[in-house]
Amino acid sequence: MFTARKKIAKEKGQEPDSFEEQVAQALFDLEVTNQDFKTDLRDLYITSAQQIDVTPSKNAIIIHVPYRLLKGFQKIQQRLVRELEKKFSGKDVVLVANRRIMPKTKSGSSKARPRSRTLTSVHDAILDDLVYPTEIVGKRVRYKMDGSRTLKVCFCPLLAEGFWQPCVCEWFQ
Repeated sequence: MFTARKKIAKEKGQEPDSFEEQVAQALFDLEVTNQDFKTDLRDLYITSAQQIDVTPSKNAIIIHVPYRLLKGFQKIQQRLVRELEKKFSGKDVVLVANRRIMPKTKSGSSKARPRSRTLTSVHDAILDDLVYPTEIVGKRVRYKMDGSRTLKVCFCPLLAEGFWQPCVCEWFQ
């Protein structure tokens, strides 16, 4: 029997919380009821989900997916996010891949750390996941006198007519 439990895979010994089960149930319902998603969602599952406060009046849902399944989710991401935002009453939904940060190698160690596992590389990849399907074309870091940093990200969304339009978004760290 197929249930919503097959739509979430946790590490051994961990049980999903109630919110993760709600997200898994929403994915399962979309797979069962919507013919557009039936074949696309069949082999896809999530690893975790969490709800965060963006502003006091606005919440967002971050859905973590396995890195191997990210391309499958990105094929249907726009339609899937639209449907999930309807189910969760207008909350913003974001899909992010699970990535691993490896520690720096010690001197004399023969194991080399892959570039894709460095802290900077993982943070850049997460930022790419957040703004998908747009493409990041530039980044600037501004250091203030009090030591705080502002990361300005420039990206270009593709409009329906096929023209690129530049946009600027600021992220604070």
